[in-house]
Amino acid sequence: MYGLGCINFARSAGWVFSGLILAASDVYAQEAGQSAPQRAESELQIPVGTDANEKLLRDAEALMKAGKPAEAYKLLEPFEFDRSGEVRFDYLIGIAALDSGKPDKATLAFERVLAEDPEYAGARLDMARAYYQLGDMSRAKTEFETVLNQNPSEAGRATILNYLENIEEHETVKRTRISGYIEGSAGRDTNVNNASELADNIITPIPNLNIVELADNYMGVAAGGEIIHSLDENWRIYAGADLIQRNYYRYKGFNPLNLEERLGFLYSTRTDLYRVGVLGGQNSMGDARYRNNSGISIEWRHGVDASNQLNIFGQYMRYRFADTVLQLNDINQQFAGAGWLHVLGDNKSTLSGSLYYGTENAAGPVTLSNPGGGRIDGARRLAGIRIGGQAAGARAKLYFSGGEQFSRFDNVNPAILSERADRFEDMTLGAESYLDRLWSVRAQITRFINISNVEAYDYDRTDYSLTIRRNFQ
Repeated sequence: MYGLGCINFARSAGWVFSGLILAASDVYAQEAGQSAPQRAESELQIPVGTDANEKLLRDAEALMKAGKPAEAYKLLEPFEFDRSGEVRFDYLIGIAALDSGKPDKATLAFERVLAEDPEYAGARLDMARAYYQLGDMSRAKTEFETVLNQNPSEAGRATILNYLENIEEHETVKRTRISGYIEGSAGRDTNVNNASELADNIITPIPNLNIVELADNYMGVAAGGEIIHSLDENWRIYAGADLIQRNYYRYKGFNPLNLEERLGFLYSTRTDLYRVGVLGGQNSMGDARYRNNSGISIEWRHGVDASNQLNIFGQYMRYRFADTVLQLNDINQQFAGAGWLHVLGDNKSTLSGSLYYGTENAAGPVTLSNPGGGRIDGARRLAGIRIGGQAAGARAKLYFSGGEQFSRFDNVNPAILSERADRFEDMTLGAESYLDRLWSVRAQITRFINISNVEAYDYDRTDYSLTIRRNFQ
């Protein structure tokens, strides 16, 4: 985003530079009834003490006129401490610093000039230029507007307005932040199909397949992006999407393709962030559409202090299967929870935890074989806990996360003549190395275990992956 402002600046750099030279001398000299040569002579009349001091300034001015600002700055710099506070010297070294790519040095010199002569419009204009080069658009805008209110000539006004237009474009772009990523991965999945040793009752997207645990290697790609636009100081709107594809080496029928979208509003204050949004997703398995989901989410984050953050969240989702055979598994899910994030003393490492509770309502169609409608196990109540953390350094981080979820269903399962109850566990360990600001490599192990009183739903699964990622900002 900042690059757009730089492109606009470069496009107009030629005439802007010429205008600035005019605005810094001829334009503002005119409002005092002087021509540029007359103003220069007036400045030369400021007492400088000795012929040696005068020669130093004349030599520096000659270098500036010859287009050698770096040499002029090098000539003046050794005398800055002794002659600091001398208006003519400070202005000259400020211009030399600014035109030789040292805007930070220039601002110090111009501040000294303006402390002695607050109405020195040329110095204020060049101060604005220095802030512009530093990327401090707020201060640059203030200084440009101050000079604009001093009734400059038409040429000076045009130059200042051009700068203000560029600043406005920069601030507009800055209000819209675009980020994205693309990544590729390779790995191994020890149980592609979440199969159990007693898997006869497991629903699979591949008909007539005698399911056993299927292990396979895979390649994966993923890409995503997000746009956040600031409406004002507090309100923002966001939109984003992620596309994830995995290709197994042998079992192509289980290749997942997931597209997830989000859209919503953010409201932030110094200590709080509120998020409300809609969610959507489309999931395919093999070459066929598998399931769609849609819903809404809400979140509140509150900064308790510099090291602790409270998080309250909730979500409502609808899951609908595409295959008519699987539509008895359609559900509406709702849950809410609370979490805590603690930042450790190094400000890079964190620990977090959360608790949640939810329900699922069976939403499948009523059929002759299932007159009650919905899945065979009925509605579900679930509760869970999650923990996580990371230890980060300048070039790498280690991270972990894990959770446990308990579920109980309402209907009597015919396999056990009782209500089904599950316990699902997952754990992730990973390390990420930053190759530079945009590239990273991640190694990760994730393990899933589901334990059920209906043995057909027992399974365990481990996923090993190595991923390289490229971010875009």
